[in-house]
Parts: sequence; structure tokens; C-alpha cells
Amino acid sequence: MNIIKKPSWNISENEVTPEALFNSRRTFLKLGAAALVTSGALIEALAKDNIPVPNLKYLKDKNINNLDLNTYEQITTYNNFYEFTTSKGGVKDLAHTLDTNNWEVEISGLVEKPFTIDVNDLIKKFTLEERIYRFRCVEGWSMVVPWNGFTVADLIKLAKPLSKAKYIRFETKYDDDMFPDQRRGVFGAVDYPYVEGLRMDEAMNDLSFLAVGLYGSILPKQNGAPLRLVVPWKYGFKSIKSISKISFHEEEPLNTWQKSNSREYGFYANVNPNVDHPRWSQKRERVLGKFLKQRTLMFNGYEKEVGHLYNGMDLRKYI
Repeated sequence: MNIIKKPSWNISENEVTPEALFNSRRTFLKLGAAALVTSGALIEALAKDNIPVPNLKYLKDKNINNLDLNTYEQITTYNNFYEFTTSKGGVKDLAHTLDTNNWEVEISGLVEKPFTIDVNDLIKKFTLEERIYRFRCVEGWSMVVPWNGFTVADLIKLAKPLSKAKYIRFETKYDDDMFPDQRRGVFGAVDYPYVEGLRMDEAMNDLSFLAVGLYGSILPKQNGAPLRLVVPWKYGFKSIKSISKISFHEEEPLNTWQKSNSREYGFYANVNPNVDHPRWSQKRERVLGKFLKQRTLMFNGYEKEVGHLYNGMDLRKYI
């Protein structure tokens, strides 16, 4: 008899969150037992916290590590999205130009059969989950986000890559009508389109996630709508936003920040407190909303889940 050990974040079908039920830890504690709350009271509480009424169905994360979630407002008003601006506080006000209607995702490269699919049709192919993940920026700040989406592994199974495929490459949509910094050409903040990549075993790890929402509602534009990558053990720039192309390759793709400055940014971008950025320490981080800094954890606290991926590698060399 085979005994299948489920991962700590695995949840059963009977814990699917219905459209009208919000599962924010703070709001739940504020309201008490959800079963005793009227929908009117629930909506009122959500409005008070500036959280939209949930519109996604998904499997809940049990949050077994009791992570303290950042507020919806913090998550959606402090963003790096250079396609709009290098100002973190300015992204939200500029993101209205992003048009997610008729958004298509192209799957290509070393796959059995390349195809292009509407993002809404793509999302319908998967059971959505909630994943409460730590998020650590290379700049030294961090937050905890309740993402909604599906695993990269599920996407890979759909794409059916060939055995020669060793890497997966992601590309942000290139459209200078939507993204003002792309319009600046050679004077833009970085070279566009924005590109990121993962080794295939990294992508197949169960933590690797494609987010389509947060806090139970569709992903805000400033957070990378309609589809973004979330790789919680890596620095945040690895989690590419507004993806329109996904391709499979035999050779390691050259990522945007690696291309821009390979001395400071490597392909892997693993959170490593023992390797400082050339211009600042990575040993501590500032959690949004908190005054004191906290110690940065190896692999952002996910060493047990991903450490084996890098056995034998010099993580000071492969940054």
C-alpha cells in the first residue's frame, strides 16, 4: 500500500472558499466566526479595510506558519513595476493604462505543440488556490501576501515541454501604449520587454506559483495583472508581472536584471542573507508596516522546501 504524504499547504476540496466569503486573517478575527456574520456586515468590514469584495473561488491556505499578512492597502500601494515608474508609490496611479481585456498568453519553444490562449480560458483550466507567502525584495523590504492562482507545475503539464527543455522563460507584455516607460526606448529604466526565467526543477517545485489574484479578488493592475509569477524563495524582481509569453528552452535565458548588471544580479536571485548586495547588507529586512527590522531567513524561510535544489552549488558564485 502506497502512503502519499501531502505537503503542508495541501487542502481538501471541502475547504473551497465561495465567492462571497473573504478569508483575510485580520478581518476574520475582527468579525469573529464567519458563519455568524451577515453578508452586509462582511462587505462593510471589507470596505473599512479598503479590500474589494472577493470574486474568485479558491482553496484556502491554512497558514500553518501563522504568518501575519500585510494589509491589502500596503500590498497594492507599494510596488516595483518599472514599466510604469521607478516610484513605488506612483505605480498605482499610473497603472490604469494597463488593459487586460483580450489578453493572450503565448506558449512556445520546446513544447509538443505551441499555442496561444486567452488568459481567462487559461485560468479556467486550473483549480485556484490561495498561497500565503513571504515576499522579500532585493532592496531590503518585505511583506506577506495571500496570493490566488495555480502552480507553475500545472502550467508546465498543460504545455507539454520536450525532454530537451531545461529552462522556462517568462516575458512581460510589450505595449508602449500601456506601459509609459517602454515608450522611452533606450532611455527606459531597463531594457524591455522584461524577461525572467527558472530552471525546470525550480519551476516544477510546488512553491512556484502563477498568481491571478490576491486577497480573494482578481489581481490589481499595479501588482501584475492579469498573470504574474511568484517564487517566494527568490528576491522579488524574479516574480515577473503581466506575463504574455512563456517559452521553454535548452539554454539558460538571460534575465533583464542579469543583462542590466550581472555583477549585482544573477540568474538565480535566491534570498541569501550571507551574500550582501554590493551596495547594502542582506542580513536584515524591513517588513512593511513595522518599525524594527527583522533577520532575513535563508531562502526567505523556505529552505526545507527548496534547499535540495542547490546541493553542491556555490551560492556565493551563483547569485
